[in-house]
Amino acid sequence: MLKQCEGSHAVAEAVALCRPEVICAYPISPQTHIVEGLGELVKSCELKDCEYINVESEFAAMSVAIGASAAGARAYTATASQGLLFMAEAVYNAAGLGLPIVMTVANRAIGAPINIWNDHSDSLSQRDCGWIQLFAETNQEAVDLHIQAFRLGEELSLPVMVCMDGFILTHAYERVDIPTQAQVDAYLPPFEPRQSLDPAQPVSIGAMVGPEAFMEVRYLAHAKQMQALDLIPQHATEFKSIFGRDSGGLVRPYRCEDAETIVVALGSVLGTIKDTIDEMRADGHKIGALGIISFRPFPLKEVHDALVNAKRVVVLEKSLAVGIGGIVATNVRLATPGIKLRGYTVIAGLGGRAITKTSLHKLFHQAEADALEALTFLDLEWDIVNRVLEREKQQRRSGPIAEGILRDLGATGDKNV
Repeated sequence: MLKQCEGSHAVAEAVALCRPEVICAYPISPQTHIVEGLGELVKSCELKDCEYINVESEFAAMSVAIGASAAGARAYTATASQGLLFMAEAVYNAAGLGLPIVMTVANRAIGAPINIWNDHSDSLSQRDCGWIQLFAETNQEAVDLHIQAFRLGEELSLPVMVCMDGFILTHAYERVDIPTQAQVDAYLPPFEPRQSLDPAQPVSIGAMVGPEAFMEVRYLAHAKQMQALDLIPQHATEFKSIFGRDSGGLVRPYRCEDAETIVVALGSVLGTIKDTIDEMRADGHKIGALGIISFRPFPLKEVHDALVNAKRVVVLEKSLAVGIGGIVATNVRLATPGIKLRGYTVIAGLGGRAITKTSLHKLFHQAEADALEALTFLDLEWDIVNRVLEREKQQRRSGPIAEGILRDLGATGDKNV
Protein backbone atom coordinates (compact mmCIF):
# COMPACT_ATOMS: atom_id res chain seq x y z
CA MET A 1 0.00 0.00 0.00
CA LEU A 2 1.37 3.41 -0.99
CA LYS A 3 1.73 5.82 1.92
CA GLN A 4 3.17 9.29 2.33
CA CYS A 5 5.09 8.95 5.56
CA GLU A 6 8.30 9.66 7.40
CA GLY A 7 11.14 7.25 6.73
CA SER A 8 11.38 6.23 10.39
CA HIS A 9 7.68 5.40 10.55
CA ALA A 10 7.93 3.38 7.33
CA VAL A 11 10.78 1.35 8.82
CA ALA A 12 8.79 0.82 12.04
CA GLU A 13 5.91 -0.57 10.01
CA ALA A 14 8.23 -2.82 8.01
CA VAL A 15 9.83 -4.20 11.17
CA ALA A 16 6.38 -4.82 12.69
CA LEU A 17 5.35 -6.79 9.58
CA CYS A 18 8.33 -9.09 10.26
CA ARG A 19 6.65 -10.16 13.54
CA PRO A 20 9.47 -9.42 16.00
CA GLU A 21 9.03 -11.04 19.39
CA VAL A 22 11.34 -8.75 21.38
CA ILE A 23 12.08 -5.07 20.68
CA CYS A 24 14.76 -3.39 22.79
CA ALA A 25 14.28 0.38 22.81
CA TYR A 26 16.52 3.24 23.87
CA PRO A 27 16.20 6.69 22.30
CA ILE A 28 18.93 8.48 20.39
CA SER A 29 18.52 10.89 17.48
CA PRO A 30 17.99 10.34 14.63
CA GLN A 31 16.58 6.82 15.16
CA THR A 32 14.18 7.60 18.03
CA HIS A 33 11.10 7.84 15.82
CA ILE A 34 11.62 4.22 14.76
CA VAL A 35 11.37 2.73 18.25
CA GLU A 36 8.65 5.24 19.16
CA GLY A 37 6.65 4.07 16.15
CA LEU A 38 7.12 0.44 17.14
CA GLY A 39 6.06 1.28 20.70
CA GLU A 40 2.83 2.78 19.39
CA LEU A 41 2.16 -0.33 17.31
CA VAL A 42 2.67 -2.57 20.34
CA LYS A 43 0.50 -0.37 22.57
CA SER A 44 -2.33 -0.33 20.02
CA CYS A 45 -2.07 -4.13 19.65
CA GLU A 46 -1.40 -3.79 15.92
CA LEU A 47 1.84 -5.62 16.71
CA LYS A 48 0.90 -8.64 18.80
CA ASP A 49 2.95 -11.25 20.66
CA CYS A 50 5.84 -8.85 21.06
CA GLU A 51 7.68 -7.82 24.22
CA TYR A 52 8.62 -4.12 24.01
CA ILE A 53 11.40 -3.44 26.52
CA ASN A 54 12.52 0.05 27.50
CA VAL A 55 16.12 -0.27 28.64
CA GLU A 56 18.50 2.10 30.39
CA SER A 57 21.20 2.40 27.72
CA GLU A 58 22.32 1.30 24.27
CA PHE A 59 24.59 -1.29 25.85
CA ALA A 60 21.56 -2.70 27.63
CA ALA A 61 19.54 -2.66 24.39
CA MET A 62 22.01 -4.92 22.62
CA SER A 63 22.51 -7.07 25.72
CA VAL A 64 18.77 -7.68 26.00
CA ALA A 65 18.59 -8.42 22.28
CA ILE A 66 21.38 -10.98 22.74
CA GLY A 67 19.50 -12.66 25.59
CA ALA A 68 16.24 -12.67 23.66
CA SER A 69 17.83 -14.10 20.52
CA ALA A 70 19.69 -16.74 22.52
CA ALA A 71 16.35 -17.76 24.03
CA GLY A 72 14.95 -18.28 20.52
CA ALA A 73 13.08 -15.00 19.95
CA ARG A 74 13.16 -12.81 16.85
CA ALA A 75 14.90 -9.69 18.22
CA TYR A 76 15.25 -6.13 16.95
CA THR A 77 16.78 -2.85 18.10
CA ALA A 78 17.94 0.47 16.63
CA THR A 79 20.64 3.00 17.41
CA ALA A 80 22.96 5.67 16.01
CA SER A 81 26.33 7.32 16.51
CA GLN A 82 27.55 7.32 20.14
CA GLY A 83 24.87 4.77 20.95
CA LEU A 84 26.46 2.27 18.56
CA LEU A 85 29.85 2.90 20.17
CA PHE A 86 28.38 2.47 23.66
CA MET A 87 27.08 -1.00 22.72
CA ALA A 88 30.25 -1.95 20.79
CA GLU A 89 31.29 -4.76 23.14
CA ALA A 90 27.86 -6.34 22.88
CA VAL A 91 27.78 -5.78 19.10
CA TYR A 92 30.87 -7.96 18.77
CA ASN A 93 29.35 -10.53 21.13
CA ALA A 94 26.15 -10.78 19.06
CA ALA A 95 28.18 -11.58 15.95
CA GLY A 96 30.56 -13.94 17.70
CA LEU A 97 27.65 -15.89 19.16
CA GLY A 98 25.93 -16.13 15.78
CA LEU A 99 22.67 -14.49 16.88
CA PRO A 100 20.47 -13.15 14.02
CA ILE A 101 19.51 -9.82 15.56
CA VAL A 102 18.42 -7.09 13.16
CA MET A 103 19.43 -3.53 14.04
CA THR A 104 18.77 -0.24 12.27
CA VAL A 105 21.62 2.26 12.37
CA ALA A 106 20.41 5.75 11.56
CA ASN A 107 23.79 6.98 10.40
CA ARG A 108 25.09 9.97 12.32
CA ALA A 109 28.50 11.53 12.92
CA ILE A 110 30.58 10.51 15.94
CA GLY A 111 31.83 13.17 18.34
CA ALA A 112 33.78 14.94 19.56
CA PRO A 113 32.90 17.61 18.69
CA ILE A 114 29.22 16.86 19.28
CA ASN A 115 27.34 16.59 16.01
CA ILE A 116 23.92 15.06 15.39
CA TRP A 117 23.94 15.21 11.58
CA ASN A 118 24.59 12.52 9.04
CA ASP A 119 27.72 10.77 7.93
CA HIS A 120 28.78 7.10 7.94
CA SER A 121 31.45 7.14 10.63
CA ASP A 122 29.31 5.23 13.14
CA SER A 123 28.47 2.06 11.22
CA LEU A 124 31.82 2.00 9.41
CA SER A 125 33.58 2.05 12.78
CA GLN A 126 32.02 -1.39 13.29
CA ARG A 127 32.73 -2.73 9.81
CA ASP A 128 34.84 -5.62 11.08
CA CYS A 129 32.66 -6.68 14.02
CA GLY A 130 31.09 -9.58 12.11
CA TRP A 131 27.68 -8.07 11.31
CA ILE A 132 26.31 -7.98 7.79
CA GLN A 133 25.99 -4.30 6.80
CA LEU A 134 23.42 -3.19 4.22
CA PHE A 135 23.10 0.47 3.12
CA ALA A 136 19.83 1.98 1.88
CA GLU A 137 19.71 4.66 -0.80
CA THR A 138 16.02 5.56 -0.31
CA ASN A 139 13.31 5.06 2.28
CA GLN A 140 11.71 2.45 0.03
CA GLU A 141 14.95 0.52 0.01
CA ALA A 142 15.24 0.91 3.79
CA VAL A 143 11.81 -0.72 4.16
CA ASP A 144 12.72 -3.55 1.81
CA LEU A 145 16.16 -4.18 3.30
CA HIS A 146 14.72 -4.67 6.78
CA ILE A 147 12.45 -7.44 5.52
CA GLN A 148 15.35 -9.04 3.67
CA ALA A 149 17.60 -8.60 6.72
CA PHE A 150 15.46 -10.84 8.93
CA ARG A 151 15.40 -13.53 6.24
CA LEU A 152 19.15 -13.33 5.58
CA GLY A 153 20.23 -13.15 9.21
CA GLU A 154 18.08 -16.06 10.28
CA GLU A 155 19.16 -18.28 7.40
CA LEU A 156 22.85 -17.71 8.20
CA SER A 157 22.47 -17.17 11.96
CA LEU A 158 24.30 -13.84 11.70
CA PRO A 159 23.23 -10.36 12.88
CA VAL A 160 22.37 -7.77 10.24
CA MET A 161 22.78 -3.99 10.42
CA VAL A 162 20.55 -1.96 8.10
CA CYS A 163 22.09 1.48 7.66
CA MET A 164 20.01 4.49 6.58
CA ASP A 165 21.13 8.10 6.53
CA GLY A 166 20.07 9.99 9.62
CA PHE A 167 17.63 12.87 9.00
CA ILE A 168 18.18 12.70 5.22
CA LEU A 169 16.13 9.49 5.17
CA THR A 170 14.85 8.95 8.72
CA HIS A 171 13.02 12.28 8.88
CA ALA A 172 12.13 12.70 5.20
CA TYR A 173 8.51 12.33 4.15
CA GLU A 174 8.04 10.57 0.84
CA ARG A 175 5.85 8.00 -0.84
CA VAL A 176 6.66 4.47 0.28
CA ASP A 177 5.05 1.17 -0.68
CA ILE A 178 4.36 -0.64 2.60
CA PRO A 179 3.89 -4.36 1.92
CA THR A 180 0.96 -6.40 3.16
CA GLN A 181 1.29 -8.87 5.98
CA ALA A 182 0.54 -11.68 3.52
CA GLN A 183 3.46 -10.64 1.29
CA VAL A 184 5.91 -10.52 4.20
CA ASP A 185 4.68 -13.86 5.54
CA ALA A 186 5.16 -15.42 2.10
CA TYR A 187 8.77 -14.16 2.04
CA LEU A 188 9.82 -14.48 5.69
CA PRO A 189 9.18 -17.85 7.36
CA PRO A 190 8.72 -18.19 11.13
CA PHE A 191 11.97 -17.96 13.06
CA GLU A 192 13.63 -21.34 13.52
CA PRO A 193 16.82 -20.68 15.54
CA ARG A 194 19.95 -22.75 15.00
CA GLN A 195 20.62 -22.47 18.72
CA SER A 196 18.47 -21.59 21.73
CA LEU A 197 18.55 -21.87 25.49
CA ASP A 198 16.17 -24.59 26.62
CA PRO A 199 15.97 -25.96 30.20
CA ALA A 200 14.95 -29.32 28.75
CA GLN A 201 18.17 -29.46 26.72
CA PRO A 202 20.81 -27.53 28.70
CA VAL A 203 23.61 -25.95 26.68
CA SER A 204 26.16 -23.17 27.17
CA ILE A 205 26.19 -20.29 24.70
CA GLY A 206 29.26 -18.08 24.80
CA ALA A 207 31.60 -20.44 26.61
CA MET A 208 35.29 -19.72 27.04
CA VAL A 209 37.30 -20.75 23.96
CA GLY A 210 41.07 -21.10 23.99
CA PRO A 211 43.71 -21.01 21.25
CA GLU A 212 42.82 -24.54 20.16
CA ALA A 213 39.46 -23.43 18.71
CA PHE A 214 39.23 -19.62 18.60
CA MET A 215 40.68 -19.24 15.11
CA GLU A 216 38.26 -21.80 13.70
CA VAL A 217 35.30 -19.98 15.25
CA ARG A 218 36.43 -16.71 13.69
CA TYR A 219 36.98 -18.35 10.31
CA LEU A 220 33.47 -19.80 10.36
CA ALA A 221 32.11 -16.27 10.91
CA HIS A 222 34.03 -15.22 7.80
CA ALA A 223 32.77 -18.26 5.88
CA LYS A 224 29.17 -17.33 6.68
CA GLN A 225 29.74 -13.83 5.34
CA MET A 226 31.06 -15.39 2.14
CA GLN A 227 27.87 -17.47 1.96
CA ALA A 228 25.94 -14.20 2.21
CA LEU A 229 27.52 -13.06 -1.07
CA ASP A 230 25.50 -15.79 -2.78
CA LEU A 231 22.36 -15.49 -0.65
CA ILE A 232 21.88 -11.71 -0.88
CA PRO A 233 21.27 -11.71 -4.69
CA GLN A 234 19.11 -14.84 -4.39
CA HIS A 235 16.96 -13.21 -1.72
CA ALA A 236 16.67 -10.03 -3.79
CA THR A 237 15.40 -12.07 -6.75
CA GLU A 238 12.85 -13.85 -4.59
CA PHE A 239 11.85 -10.52 -3.05
CA LYS A 240 11.11 -9.13 -6.51
CA SER A 241 8.93 -12.12 -7.38
CA ILE A 242 6.73 -11.50 -4.32
CA PHE A 243 6.83 -7.71 -3.94
CA GLY A 244 7.22 -6.72 -7.59
CA ARG A 245 10.24 -4.43 -7.36
CA ASP A 246 14.02 -4.57 -7.50
CA SER A 247 15.48 -3.97 -4.09
CA GLY A 248 18.57 -5.15 -2.29
CA GLY A 249 21.35 -7.12 -3.90
CA LEU A 250 25.07 -6.50 -3.54
CA VAL A 251 25.67 -3.50 -5.82
CA ARG A 252 23.62 -1.32 -8.13
CA PRO A 253 25.37 -0.01 -11.28
CA TYR A 254 23.97 3.14 -12.90
CA ARG A 255 24.89 4.03 -16.49
CA CYS A 256 28.17 2.15 -16.19
CA GLU A 257 28.09 0.26 -19.52
CA ASP A 258 30.38 2.63 -21.45
CA ALA A 259 31.51 4.80 -18.55
CA GLU A 260 35.12 5.93 -18.46
CA THR A 261 34.63 7.46 -15.00
CA ILE A 262 32.68 5.58 -12.33
CA VAL A 263 31.69 7.11 -8.98
CA VAL A 264 31.33 4.67 -6.08
CA ALA A 265 29.27 5.58 -3.02
CA LEU A 266 26.95 4.32 -0.27
CA GLY A 267 23.55 5.54 0.86
CA SER A 268 21.33 8.48 -0.02
CA VAL A 269 24.05 10.58 -1.68
CA LEU A 270 23.67 8.28 -4.68
CA GLY A 271 20.50 10.17 -5.61
CA THR A 272 22.39 13.44 -5.98
CA ILE A 273 25.23 11.66 -7.77
CA LYS A 274 22.81 10.11 -10.29
CA ASP A 275 21.16 13.46 -10.99
CA THR A 276 24.58 14.98 -11.64
CA ILE A 277 25.54 12.09 -13.89
CA ASP A 278 22.33 12.48 -15.91
CA GLU A 279 23.16 16.14 -16.52
CA MET A 280 26.73 15.34 -17.51
CA ARG A 281 25.58 12.49 -19.77
CA ALA A 282 23.33 14.96 -21.58
CA ASP A 283 26.51 16.94 -22.36
CA GLY A 284 28.28 13.86 -23.70
CA HIS A 285 30.34 12.80 -20.68
CA LYS A 286 30.92 9.06 -20.21
CA ILE A 287 30.32 8.78 -16.48
CA GLY A 288 28.41 6.34 -14.29
CA ALA A 289 27.84 5.38 -10.67
CA LEU A 290 28.14 2.22 -8.62
CA GLY A 291 26.06 2.05 -5.48
CA ILE A 292 27.29 -0.44 -2.89
CA ILE A 293 24.40 -1.95 -0.93
CA SER A 294 26.31 -4.70 0.88
CA PHE A 295 29.37 -3.23 2.54
CA ARG A 296 29.82 -6.35 4.66
CA PRO A 297 30.32 -8.79 3.13
CA PHE A 298 32.13 -6.67 0.58
CA PRO A 299 31.30 -7.74 -3.01
CA LEU A 300 34.81 -7.83 -4.48
CA LYS A 301 33.84 -9.64 -7.70
CA GLU A 302 30.84 -7.43 -8.45
CA VAL A 303 32.85 -4.25 -7.87
CA HIS A 304 35.68 -5.60 -10.04
CA ASP A 305 33.27 -6.46 -12.86
CA ALA A 306 31.67 -3.01 -12.72
CA LEU A 307 35.02 -1.20 -12.89
CA VAL A 308 36.96 -3.45 -15.27
CA ASN A 309 36.42 -1.31 -18.40
CA ALA A 310 36.61 2.12 -16.75
CA LYS A 311 39.58 4.47 -16.89
CA ARG A 312 39.15 5.95 -13.43
CA VAL A 313 37.16 5.48 -10.23
CA VAL A 314 36.09 8.18 -7.80
CA VAL A 315 35.14 6.80 -4.38
CA LEU A 316 33.01 9.40 -2.64
CA GLU A 317 32.54 8.51 1.01
CA LYS A 318 30.98 10.10 4.06
CA SER A 319 33.63 8.82 6.44
CA LEU A 320 37.31 9.35 7.16
CA ALA A 321 39.95 6.93 8.39
CA VAL A 322 42.06 9.52 10.20
CA GLY A 323 45.71 9.08 9.33
CA ILE A 324 45.15 7.20 6.06
CA GLY A 325 42.11 8.54 4.18
CA GLY A 326 39.24 6.49 2.82
CA ILE A 327 37.52 3.47 4.34
CA VAL A 328 35.33 2.53 1.38
CA ALA A 329 38.15 3.38 -1.04
CA THR A 330 40.48 0.93 0.68
CA ASN A 331 37.94 -1.84 0.12
CA VAL A 332 37.37 -0.80 -3.50
CA ARG A 333 41.11 -0.99 -4.17
CA LEU A 334 41.07 -4.63 -3.03
CA ALA A 335 38.58 -5.31 -5.83
CA THR A 336 40.75 -3.93 -8.62
CA PRO A 337 43.86 -6.13 -9.00
CA GLY A 338 44.98 -6.32 -12.61
CA ILE A 339 42.89 -3.29 -13.66
CA LYS A 340 44.70 -0.21 -14.98
CA LEU A 341 42.58 2.30 -13.16
CA ARG A 342 43.27 5.77 -11.82
CA GLY A 343 41.71 6.02 -8.38
CA TYR A 344 40.60 9.03 -6.35
CA THR A 345 39.26 9.11 -2.80
CA VAL A 346 36.89 11.96 -1.97
CA ILE A 347 35.87 12.63 1.62
CA ALA A 348 32.56 14.47 1.65
CA GLY A 349 29.57 15.33 3.78
CA LEU A 350 31.19 14.82 7.19
CA GLY A 351 28.98 15.99 10.04
CA GLY A 352 26.10 16.61 7.65
CA ARG A 353 27.78 19.10 5.32
CA ALA A 354 25.69 19.37 2.17
CA ILE A 355 26.88 17.59 -0.96
CA THR A 356 25.48 19.67 -3.81
CA LYS A 357 25.20 19.08 -7.53
CA THR A 358 27.27 22.22 -8.10
CA SER A 359 30.15 20.76 -6.10
CA LEU A 360 29.78 17.35 -7.73
CA HIS A 361 29.83 18.82 -11.24
CA LYS A 362 33.11 20.56 -10.47
CA LEU A 363 34.52 17.46 -8.78
CA PHE A 364 33.62 15.08 -11.60
CA HIS A 365 35.00 17.41 -14.27
CA GLN A 366 38.28 17.58 -12.35
CA ALA A 367 38.30 13.78 -12.12
CA GLU A 368 37.78 13.43 -15.87
CA ALA A 369 40.78 15.70 -16.40
CA ASP A 370 42.76 13.67 -13.82
CA ALA A 371 43.25 16.91 -11.93
CA LEU A 372 42.18 15.61 -8.51
CA GLU A 373 44.48 14.87 -5.62
CA ALA A 374 44.56 11.17 -4.73
CA LEU A 375 42.85 12.17 -1.45
CA THR A 376 40.44 15.08 -1.84
CA PHE A 377 38.24 16.76 0.77
CA LEU A 378 35.12 18.13 -0.93
CA ASP A 379 34.32 21.76 -0.07
CA LEU A 380 36.85 21.88 2.75
CA GLU A 381 37.46 25.48 3.91
CA TRP A 382 41.22 25.55 3.56
CA ASP A 383 41.55 29.12 4.76
CA ILE A 384 39.97 28.14 8.09
CA VAL A 385 42.17 25.03 8.38
CA ASN A 386 45.32 27.00 7.64
CA ARG A 387 44.31 29.70 10.10
CA VAL A 388 44.04 27.11 12.88
CA LEU A 389 47.39 25.57 11.97
CA GLU A 390 49.05 28.98 11.93
CA ARG A 391 47.51 29.86 15.30
CA GLU A 392 48.91 26.64 16.78
CA LYS A 393 52.36 27.58 15.49
CA GLN A 394 52.14 31.01 17.09
CA GLN A 395 50.47 30.09 20.40
CA ARG A 396 51.14 27.13 22.66
CA ARG A 397 47.78 27.60 24.41
CA SER A 398 45.77 28.01 21.24
CA GLY A 399 42.59 26.63 22.81
CA PRO A 400 40.00 24.07 21.71
CA ILE A 401 40.05 23.56 17.94
CA ALA A 402 36.29 23.36 17.34
CA GLU A 403 35.50 26.46 19.36
CA GLY A 404 38.32 28.34 17.64
CA ILE A 405 36.91 27.49 14.23
CA LEU A 406 33.45 28.67 15.28
CA ARG A 407 34.94 31.98 16.38
CA ASP A 408 36.72 32.27 13.06
CA LEU A 409 33.43 31.66 11.28
CA GLY A 410 31.65 34.22 13.46
CA ALA A 411 29.33 31.64 14.98
CA THR A 412 30.04 32.69 18.58
CA GLY A 413 29.91 36.01 20.31
CA ASP A 414 33.60 35.97 21.22
CA LYS A 415 35.64 37.67 18.51
CA ASN A 416 38.94 37.44 20.42
CA VAL A 417 41.00 34.95 18.43
